[in-house]
Amino acid sequence: MDIFKKLDTSKTDLGKYQSSVHGYMTFPKLEGEIGPIMTFQGKKVITWSINNYLGLANLPEVRKADGEAAVEWGMAYPMGARMMSGNTKYHEELEQKLADFVNKESGYLLNYGYQGMVSVIDSLVDRNDVIVYDSDSHACILDGARLHMGKRFVFKHNDMKSLEKQLKHATRVANRNNGGVLVITEGVFGMEGDLGNLKGITDLKDRYDFRLFIDDAHGFGTMGKTGAGTGEYYGVQDKVDIYFGTFAKSMAGIGAFVSGPKQVIDYLRYTMRSQIFAKSLPMPMVFGAMKRLEIIKRDTKLKDKLWLIVNSLQKGLKENGFNLGETESPVTPVFFDGDDTLVIKITKDLRENYGIFCSAVVYPVIPKGKIMLRLIPTASHEQEHVDKTIEAFKEIQKKLQNNFYSN
Repeated sequence: MDIFKKLDTSKTDLGKYQSSVHGYMTFPKLEGEIGPIMTFQGKKVITWSINNYLGLANLPEVRKADGEAAVEWGMAYPMGARMMSGNTKYHEELEQKLADFVNKESGYLLNYGYQGMVSVIDSLVDRNDVIVYDSDSHACILDGARLHMGKRFVFKHNDMKSLEKQLKHATRVANRNNGGVLVITEGVFGMEGDLGNLKGITDLKDRYDFRLFIDDAHGFGTMGKTGAGTGEYYGVQDKVDIYFGTFAKSMAGIGAFVSGPKQVIDYLRYTMRSQIFAKSLPMPMVFGAMKRLEIIKRDTKLKDKLWLIVNSLQKGLKENGFNLGETESPVTPVFFDGDDTLVIKITKDLRENYGIFCSAVVYPVIPKGKIMLRLIPTASHEQEHVDKTIEAFKEIQKKLQNNFYSN
């Protein structure tokens, strides 16, 4: 069979709706400056779909740092991969500052979060090692685990009894093969907003021999006293062996980093194929990330403002009977019973009639029979945006109770 013809009959769950939702539900175009109010299809909307947690994207000093670096260096420098010709003292300075901030000995810059996570996993383990990971892990963790040529076990989401059961299996296999065990989870689960049970996992280190790798994409900059992440929030950062963060969320940029013991990071520098065979981060991104980190470290004003908005939004929704699941982070999911058709109707109603733009999530990301609207509060939102959004959701709730959408 022609491989191109086969593509028409084997579309993914999202792809099969392409003709009817492209440009609206999927691949929408938000226009204007990044912020709480943007333009969608010619209309101003309150935007709850931008991973700009601390509101850094359009902060004047951030834009100034980005612009000055672009003028001075351009987007081409440095040319080549870090190992060959693309290394600079500024790359090294940034990665050490990041490591220091999250209380790790050493760090390594990565071009992208998704690509980096897959490649770190691939580099850390060989066919004799065993991976144990949370069932709700992000796609980049799943894809990294799939590349693994050895055994892998999955434990029920945040279930420590299930983890311990899998650790017993993993330990037996690893001991038989003279390998080790790597446990992988997330600090903040980015779809539903609940936290990884880092305290429970690290407590198991007293009984089992394993290394812990945390993907804290949504926790870096938002969680903990200083914003150093979910490990800091739980007080277990010293027990997290490998800490991973991205620039795409709180830092409102591009890139990522991995941090841990110097011996491990030095090893990754020479084994991560996604970095050895890819161009180095351009200088504007390096200087831009340096400025963003400086602002995060300077004080917690932006993080505090973020949490004021988070608490106000989540409190208002809960008080009006909405189900937010188990979120303990800025990620704000709102769950409904329903199907794909209902979520399209609700999303369209919110955007067209109430000026509220948020993302819709359906199966297979969440179970069949459930739909979810996902809101991402930021430090750039104001109370008036929260109030208007809660009022809009209350109207949606009334319509659901009156079977408006089924009619």
